[in-house]
Amino acid sequence: MKKIIPFLIILLIGMDNLLAQGNRPLFEEMPGMVSYTYRDSFSKDVAATLDTLQAMGIKDMEFSNLFGTTAAEIRKLLDERGMHCSSFGVGYADLVTKTQEVAANAKTLGAKFVRVAWIPHEAPFGLSDAQKAIADFNKAGKILKEEHDLTFCYHNHGYEFYPYKNGTLFDYMMEQTDPEYVSYEIDILWTFFTGVDPAALIHKYPDRFKLMHLKDLKKGVEGNMSGGTPKENDVVLGTGQLDLPAILKAAKEAGIEHFYIEDESPVYYQQVPKSIAFLQGLRY
Repeated sequence: MKKIIPFLIILLIGMDNLLAQGNRPLFEEMPGMVSYTYRDSFSKDVAATLDTLQAMGIKDMEFSNLFGTTAAEIRKLLDERGMHCSSFGVGYADLVTKTQEVAANAKTLGAKFVRVAWIPHEAPFGLSDAQKAIADFNKAGKILKEEHDLTFCYHNHGYEFYPYKNGTLFDYMMEQTDPEYVSYEIDILWTFFTGVDPAALIHKYPDRFKLMHLKDLKKGVEGNMSGGTPKENDVVLGTGQLDLPAILKAAKEAGIEHFYIEDESPVYYQQVPKSIAFLQGLRY
């Protein structure tokens, strides 16, 4: 009997630990927001849109457009609301031809990252497109890092996953871009859309991804490598095809720094609060 009692105590303690682990939040922080989600609203009234996001609890922003204002004006509006911009998205041409201006705007906004989300190309995306982007990213990334202490990130869009040698053109870009100057923002929808597992990709390159776009793809939709799908196919997080818990576990293990909701749906304003609720309800 004396031996049974300690065993029961150990068993009960073990069960308590399992229950506690099952109730640990997987995503503790409030997600950030990419301005593209609220692009229609921002284009009409930047201040009012920030008020809406502030009321929802959003503090971390990725701006990919200045919406007819200036970086200084947006920074003032953010500061007044206790919000901040961590990443500044720009077009490929501006990154290459206006690197200093891009850097100045990013620093004015308070951003630590500069992001590009599209490589100009004639479909299908090919080796020469990847090679040009690699050279441009390494050059601009070096300027941004060494002269301005900014980190450049490339946001994948799907077309980069065409097969190449024993991997893909995306693998080739990873290998050829200098990790000191070029990091990545993983868009999990566009990754999944090509048939690639986002969690597996993060595990493959755990030190290269610094930012993430949180999105989900409508059930029943089949993907391809075009980098495009109707905006209505963006659905509330957790209601689509992506395995969000597995992806977020991989992201946390890899130390991804910022997570932005990107919802391109016409009813984003209805979907975003539900997506936030889903993230905050996830448990280990």
